[in-house]
Formats: sequence, C-alpha cells, structure tokens
Amino acid sequence: MSNFDEKFNKLLENVEKFAQQEFALYGNALYCEEAKSKTRPMNNEQETSLFTEDFQSVPSLEDFRTQICNCMKCSLGKTRTQFVFGVGNPNADIMFIGEAPGADEDEQGEPFVGRAGQLLNKILAAIELKREEVYICNILKCRPPNNRDPLSSEVEQCLPYLWKQIDLVQPKIIMSLGRIAAQMLLNTKDSLTKLRASNLSYRGIPMLVTFHPAALLRNPNWKPLAWEDFKKLRAMHERGK
Repeated sequence: MSNFDEKFNKLLENVEKFAQQEFALYGNALYCEEAKSKTRPMNNEQETSLFTEDFQSVPSLEDFRTQICNCMKCSLGKTRTQFVFGVGNPNADIMFIGEAPGADEDEQGEPFVGRAGQLLNKILAAIELKREEVYICNILKCRPPNNRDPLSSEVEQCLPYLWKQIDLVQPKIIMSLGRIAAQMLLNTKDSLTKLRASNLSYRGIPMLVTFHPAALLRNPNWKPLAWEDFKKLRAMHERGK
C-alpha cells in the first residue's frame, strides 16, 4: 500500500469516527430511522390491542418472565441464545432501560453484563447505589443479529412486555440508557442533546436520558456529561425518599 493510500484510509477512518460522534450527540435528519429505531405513533386503542395475552393477572416479575421467556412473536426468537428479561430489585425506585441485549447479554441471559454493564455498575457505585437496588432491563428481550438497531416491528412486539415490567416494579424514576432507547420509548427523532435537557416522563413516571455506557467506552470525553445526568438522578432519588 502506498503512502497516499495509507493517508487516505486514515482520513476516512477519522471522518467516520467524527460522523458517529456527531450523530450520537445531535442526530441527523438525513439518517433513515423509520426501519431501525422508531416506532409508529400509536393511540390508546392500538396500545391496548397489543396486549394479546392476559398480563393483568400476572402477580410477579418472576411469573411474568416464566410466561414470556419462550416468546417467538418475531424473528429474533429464532436467532437468540437466551431471552434477556431483566434483573434487579422487583420494587426498585429506579429503572434503567436500554435498547436491546448485546453479545454478552445474549450469552448470559442478563442485561448489561459486558464491559458496558461493568461501567454502569461503577457509575452506580459512584452515586452510592448498587446494581441490586435498581432494576435494569431493555426494550427488546432478544439480541438483534450483529447488534443492529431494533426494527420498529420488533419494538412493537416487545413494548407490552416492558410496560408490564414497569407496572410490576412501579419505579419512581426511569432512566433511558442511550439515544436510540429514548427515541423508541418517546417516539421522537430528537437528538440526545435535546433529550438530556428536557423534562420528560414515560407512562406517567419522571424520565431522564443519558448516554449508553457503551458510547462512553467509545468516547470517554462524554463521561463528564453522563456524570451530570447521574448526579441529577441521585438528587431526584433523594428528593423522592
């Protein structure tokens, strides 16, 4: 490879990295999200119709996990290794919601157990919380192949499961981990910057949005911003006691 080719390839790598960082922070109107990370607007009647099973009679998270752990409603059921339900305190004041399991989560059957999960544990410890005190889950319960973004059809199938988890845990605060999860939950294209600065709620519960721990591992310069979000979370939790 010539010196020119090496320089050109390095330039392309830098441009790609910059574009990824800018998109993570500010979004991109030219980026097609309809097929990847966005759900279609739903009215109350459509939301209710998604509850095709009798979830109302499920008394606990463990009973609910047993009821849905063999779900095959979308193609992800055929490609997953394990169904990744959720973990933590069934009566937690704080619920963390990511977008979908990754490779480590798919292998172990527990959300946020890889490097990103280890970082999340350290951040929780820094605000004097333990993993066992909060509840952690994802919107999707199965890993998308190659960690691609969730499809809208997959989100629509899994959202009722998340709603039931919220109903059973009854958290006082929800924190969305990552732009994609927040956009899927709130049905919006707003950038992470705007979402972090907004007063939000989800299903009547105060909601905060911060960076996904995996994004912090890729871009350590964002850690101070995430730290501000977690300090805000801690303050809200203290006020709610």
